[in-house]
Amino acid sequence: MLRNGLEPWHLLVVAIMIILLFGSKKLPEAARGLGKSMRILKSEAKAMKEDGTAQSSAAPAGSAPDVVRSAPGETTAAQPTAESNPAH
Repeated sequence: MLRNGLEPWHLLVVAIMIILLFGSKKLPEAARGLGKSMRILKSEAKAMKEDGTAQSSAAPAGSAPDVVRSAPGETTAAQPTAESNPAH
């Protein structure tokens, strides 16, 4: 029944329906928004990948890094306090 499910004229009909539904003014705005979102996603993925390689190469195997995550995107180094360090 669905031998040739997606032929070129099907794509043409879908494109015409999208243009009629959204209008020719909204489509360039939507494309710009989609492109901007894709650029942000790509840069964030690249930053996460670089973070992962930087952390794994900076810390020796088997040791945990001294970083406490307090909020997404915000890191603070774990500092010993006077109460926890009796030598002071």
